[in-house]
Amino acid sequence: MLTQGSKNQTRQRVHTRIRKKMMGTPERPRLNVYRSLNHIYVQVVDDLAGKTLVFASSAEGKKGERKTGGNLSSAKEVGKKVAQRAQEKGIKQVVFDRGGYLYHGRIKALADAAREAGLQF
Repeated sequence: MLTQGSKNQTRQRVHTRIRKKMMGTPERPRLNVYRSLNHIYVQVVDDLAGKTLVFASSAEGKKGERKTGGNLSSAKEVGKKVAQRAQEKGIKQVVFDRGGYLYHGRIKALADAAREAGLQF
């Protein structure tokens, strides 16, 4: 009898399969997305050096000032924020790593906002 794994195990398997084919370089780093129930986190990573170049999340700021990050509007804000920070560091092109999530909802909103703010992928 086959047992069905959890959604997170399936996502991690898909993410591993994607990461075998994708790598961030200094010229074109990887824009990695992690989505939790309450927040969304994005980082721009240079895989050759093993360093995070830029980071943004909906969980930033003081605890009382934070809004919930589990909606489309906060995903759009995080996309704009990460694009602005990347451009300040001179990063214009990235490789989009959706982290095994479907390109839908918050992930799509974040990607569209980052594109509108000037990142190319």
